Amino acid sequence: MIDEFLKMISRFAKIEEVPIFNAKIASAQSKGAAEAQKSYAQSFEPYLKNYTIALDKDGEELNSADFSEIFENRTDIRFFIGGAYGFEKQFLNRAQRVISLSRLTYAHKIAKLVLFEQIYRGLCIKNNHPYHKE
Repeated sequence: MIDEFLKMISRFAKIEEVPIFNAKIASAQSKGAAEAQKSYAQSFEPYLKNYTIALDKDGEELNSADFSEIFENRTDIRFFIGGAYGFEKQFLNRAQRVISLSRLTYAHKIAKLVLFEQIYRGLCIKNNHPYHKE
């Protein structure tokens, strides 16, 4: 399904999925929350450019119409999905926006799928495509 949404999104915008999981993150996961969060921040640091949005369970909750406004007047938006321990506060403070997909906790692949569906929905709203129905 993720590949399907990537294909559908590409009708409206250029999208690139950049997985950032490396040996340092894998090792840090077994050492605890603080170490894992630090490793995410260090690994994601080079990608903190342009308009950045971190996903966090305590982030701002949006409806789909509000989410679609993210795409107004922006050409380079970067979304960050954290690992099992989420992000450290310093990383969240560096993002332009912190949003929540839900108060529920999702497995990484499910969070990615929900994010891509909402990106597609938001672009459909922005482009008056009938996918989104209220």
